[in-house]
Amino acid sequence: MKSIYAFKNIVIHRKPVDFRKSINGLSVIIAEECKLDLKSESLFIFTNKRRSHLKILYFDRSGFALWLKRLEGTKFSWPKDIDNEVIYIEAKDLELLLDGLNIWTRFKTVDFDYVI
Repeated sequence: MKSIYAFKNIVIHRKPVDFRKSINGLSVIIAEECKLDLKSESLFIFTNKRRSHLKILYFDRSGFALWLKRLEGTKFSWPKDIDNEVIYIEAKDLELLLDGLNIWTRFKTVDFDYVI
């Protein structure tokens, strides 16, 4: 299994997919719906409707690999205010997402005039 830091791109497919789909079905979504290169050094991330599972698809030199992650007792956070079909994230954000943390809400930048 490759490290998530070994990939150039980490791509989230925003819409939930039917989790009966495996490598072939998910590959069709990436190639035909998203118009992305399956052989690029990218991780492609999918979720089910309930957001209890993630599937991560990638191609290496010898073929496709598919990872599955299931959270127990909670759901994966998922982008709500983003309309793009695909969303690019950083590897550090994927680590947080896989831990079940919400990567979509960030702290606001604090501005101050003086220090106490």
